[in-house]
Amino acid sequence: MTKLLLSLHVLAAIIAIGPVTVAASMFPPAVRRAAPGEGEGPDRREVTTLALLHRICRVYARMGIAVPLLGLATALAMGVLGDGWLIASITLTAVAAGTLLAFVLPRQDELLGQVSERRPVDRRSTVQLAMFTGVFNLLWATVTVLMIVRPGSTTGA
Repeated sequence: MTKLLLSLHVLAAIIAIGPVTVAASMFPPAVRRAAPGEGEGPDRREVTTLALLHRICRVYARMGIAVPLLGLATALAMGVLGDGWLIASITLTAVAAGTLLAFVLPRQDELLGQVSERRPVDRRSTVQLAMFTGVFNLLWATVTVLMIVRPGSTTGA
């Protein structure tokens, strides 16, 4: 059962978190390309691209709840719920989810609205979104490393 849970946990992470990290990273430069210049409207294809990237982030973020749920089930089955590396991973996962929900998705929504309504986009807003996206991605990368290395583990990995 442990191998099945671990397999599902890893698959969920790849399928759910991977698209969010990629789409969220693509969003800030796409906003800069789509933002209308003086006296012109936004490129409709670019606005469609922005909407798609934002939708990918929203939908896969919802699917991403399976990752920590399957991870907790796996940890319970393995008997490692009290291990430091797992507690650190759970904490970082919560911070990553909070970053996505509180900073990345709302800013994407705001910038998409500005571009769609032909309002000017402040470059600082896109830079700030890129920073929050980078923090989100870095947190997930750290969790991934902790899951593989598992400091103090006797597996030798």
